[in-house]
Amino acid sequence: MTPPATARVLVTLDERLAQAAAEQQGALWRLAEPGRGLDANVVRLAPGNGVAEHSDDVLDVLLVVLDGHGRLSTPAGSEPLTPHSVVWLPRTSRRALTAGERGLVYLTAHRRRPGLSVAGVLSGRNGTPSGAWANGGGESGGEPPCALNRVCAECGHLAQENDARFCARCGHPLPD
Repeated sequence: MTPPATARVLVTLDERLAQAAAEQQGALWRLAEPGRGLDANVVRLAPGNGVAEHSDDVLDVLLVVLDGHGRLSTPAGSEPLTPHSVVWLPRTSRRALTAGERGLVYLTAHRRRPGLSVAGVLSGRNGTPSGAWANGGGESGGEPPCALNRVCAECGHLAQENDARFCARCGHPLPD
């Protein structure tokens, strides 16, 4: 029997942000507790960088600006992002983020995606497929669909859109 989870402080974000190199972008922290029903990430975008327009057809996302400034762009217009702004990104909504001149640091949280796992796909050296995937199929045979260009090397998130250029979870550029 698995013991019940215990509430505890996982990270002090001020300390984590202070430890990160000034030029470090992408996910600075992510919730990785086993058995969780929630995903959360702290993401840093460098000045002028952003997350290209995209949508998530499955999940609502809550975004909280921790530091810096930027803009949220939607088909309805553009809104400023400042420290302590809380943004609801409803599923299916089109949105893009752009960091201001000081960059942008934000926390995202959403329920965990059930059934999406790419574990093992990128377990080979230098991000190459390994095991059954590299040999052309899983235990049941056949070839897996090639979605490696949609898998974020930073956080492992699988982009929902075939033409996605940036990870919707952490903002890291996707492979070409």
